[in-house]
Amino acid sequence: MSSAPNHGTGTGGTVTEAGPPAVAAPGRLQQVFSHVKVENLIAGLSGGVVSTLVLHPLDLVKIRFAVSDGLELRPQYRGIMHCMKSVWALEGLRGLYQGATPNIWGAGASWGLYFFFYNAIKGYTKEGRDTELSAGEHLVSAAQAGILTLSITNPIWVTKTQLILQYGSDPTSKQYKGMLDALVKIYRNEGVPGLYRGFVPGLFGTSHGALQFMAYEELKRGYNKHKKVPSEAKLNALEYITMAALSKIFAVATTYPYQVVRARLQDQHNTYNGVADVIARTWRNEGVTGFYKGIVPNLIRVTPACCITFVVYENVSRFLLGTK
Repeated sequence: MSSAPNHGTGTGGTVTEAGPPAVAAPGRLQQVFSHVKVENLIAGLSGGVVSTLVLHPLDLVKIRFAVSDGLELRPQYRGIMHCMKSVWALEGLRGLYQGATPNIWGAGASWGLYFFFYNAIKGYTKEGRDTELSAGEHLVSAAQAGILTLSITNPIWVTKTQLILQYGSDPTSKQYKGMLDALVKIYRNEGVPGLYRGFVPGLFGTSHGALQFMAYEELKRGYNKHKKVPSEAKLNALEYITMAALSKIFAVATTYPYQVVRARLQDQHNTYNGVADVIARTWRNEGVTGFYKGIVPNLIRVTPACCITFVVYENVSRFLLGTK
C-alpha cells in the first residue's frame, strides 16, 4: 500500500552565506543515520508482506474498477463480488493473484522502507528535545519518508499495475510472463520514464501516508494521554487495530482521487499526456465520480490491510528492539 503507503528529505545541508553545504550535509546525514534501526525495516516489511498475501485479490478489484473508463477491451463488472467471480471463472485462483509478486515486493519494500526512514527522520527531528513532536512535525517526517520510499519503489508499482491489467478475456493483453519480464520489457520499450509512470501523482500520494501517520500518532498520543500513561506505551492488538483503521479511513477519504489518476497513467491500454490530461479527460467523460471509482473495494482492502500491517509492525519491532 501498497500499500501506503508517497517534500525533500530535510537531511541535507543548505547553501547560505555562512558557509558551504559540504560541511553541514555530512554532519546532518550522520545524525540521521544514527537513528536508523534495521529492526524497523524488518518489522515494516513483515507487516506489508502479511497483509498483501491476505488481501491481494481486493487490490486487483480496486485497480480494475479505477481504470474502468469505457474501453471495449475491458471486462465489465457489476460489483466487487461479480468482478471476483468473473476472474475466478476465467483464470481461477491464479487470476485473483495476478500482479501479486510485485505487490508483495512493493508492499514489503514500501512499508519496510517507510517505517525505516520515518523513524530515523522522527528520531533526528526529536534529538536533544524533551518535548514530543507536534502533529505538523509528524506530518513532515512522514512526507519525507514517503518521497524517499516512492523514489525507490515506483518501478515495482508500475509492473504490478500492468500485470493486474492483463485481462484473461483478451489474449492480446498478455504481454508479460511475470514481474521480471515486465520490468525488462517496460525498460526496453520505454526506458526509465516507463518505469516511473505515475510518479508525479505518486508524489501527491505521499500526502496520503503523511496524513495517515500523523493521524495514527496523534490518536495514539491522545488515547494514552486519556489513560494517563506515557505516549509511547504499548497498546493491545484491538487498540492498535482501532487507531490504524481510523487513521487509514481518514487518509483514504482525503486523498483517493490521486490513486485513480496514478493507475490510469500506469495503464498500458491507454495513453495520456501527463497528469493534467488524465484529470481533464476523467472529469469530462465521467465527472467527479470518476475520481472515486474503486474506492469501496479500496476501503474494504486497505482498512484491514493497514490494521494487519500496523499490528504486525508494532509487535515485531518491539520484539526485535526488546531482544536487542
